[in-house]
Amino acid sequence: MASSNQVVCVFLMCIVVAAPLITEAALTCGQIKSGLVPCLAYLQNGGFPTPGCCGGIKSLIRSATTTADRQNACNCLKTVAGQIKTIKPANAAKLPSLCSANIPYKISTSTNCASVK
Repeated sequence: MASSNQVVCVFLMCIVVAAPLITEAALTCGQIKSGLVPCLAYLQNGGFPTPGCCGGIKSLIRSATTTADRQNACNCLKTVAGQIKTIKPANAAKLPSLCSANIPYKISTSTNCASVK
């Protein structure tokens, strides 16, 4: 019985030590996509982005605090732009300025995400 208590104790210690590392993990593409779902109608049809879209863009910028986060976000956006054929590149290019958001790279399938700092 003492042996199983020791295992539980070690397991709990691992969780306590690893918890800060888990919360500091890089943004995932899934998180990025779900935050930008409100932008899809604008990206496909034009007009003006919704407040939810602009909020998602600004949240993404705030969350991408490291170079790795920004490069991951860039690669995710680049992949999505290539997968959803109905997205109009001109709308994607205008999105940051319409939302008063400073994205340090062009949202395009031709963006070199390795150069994003």
